Amino acid sequence: MKFEEFLKSVSKIKNIPLPAEASHFKMLPPFRQELLKKQEEAIKNAKHAGVLALFYPDESEQTKFILILRKTYKGVHSDQVAFPGGKVEKQDKSILDTALRETSEEVGVTIETIQILKKVSQVYIPPSNFYVQPFIGITENTPQFKKQDSEVEALIEVDLEHFLDDQSLITKTVATSYSIEVEVPAFKLNNHVVWGATAMMLSEIKDLLKQLL
Repeated sequence: MKFEEFLKSVSKIKNIPLPAEASHFKMLPPFRQELLKKQEEAIKNAKHAGVLALFYPDESEQTKFILILRKTYKGVHSDQVAFPGGKVEKQDKSILDTALRETSEEVGVTIETIQILKKVSQVYIPPSNFYVQPFIGITENTPQFKKQDSEVEALIEVDLEHFLDDQSLITKTVATSYSIEVEVPAFKLNNHVVWGATAMMLSEIKDLLKQLL
C-alpha cells in the first residue's frame, strides 16, 4: 500500500475503540493463564516498558513498519522479535517518552520526526514481570535506520500488506517451563516467527488497521 493512501486512512484511527482482549485472545499462548496465576504477587510490583509500532514509507513509497531481533543473551527475551522500545528509566517523563527514546536508541530514528497516532492496550509479560505499553506512530520520510549493536541483532522491515494478509498467521511449537511442547498462534513476518506478547500487540494493531484500510 502506498504510504500516502495509508496516511489518509490511518488519520481516523484515534476515533476507533480499542479491541483489546478480543484481539489479544487470538494470539494467546495456551499456558498464559497458568503463568498469570503463578505471578499474582509479582504483578503488583511489575515493571513498565514502552514500545512503538512505527510505520513509514520505504524508498518505493510503500508502507512498512519496523521490528527488531534482539541479541542472544542470558535473559527471557533473548533472540526474540519485538517492537523497538524498552523499560522506563528515571529520566523519562512518561511512558511515551520511554517508547520514543528507546526507539531512537535502538533503530536510529530521530524523535522529532515521529508522530504518535494512538496508544493501544497494555500487555503483561509474565516471564519478565513487565507491563508493556505500545503506541502506534508514523514518520513521513524514509528512515535511515541505524541499529544499536549492543541490543539489536537485526532490523526487520515488514510490509504492511504482508502483515495484514491472514496467510501470515501460523502456529509454532514451543517448549513450556513444564517441559511440555505446545502449539501457540504466531505471525510469520519476513521469515521470522513472532509469538507471545509481541504477537498479541500486533493482533490488536492489525484489527485496528483492518477497520480503516
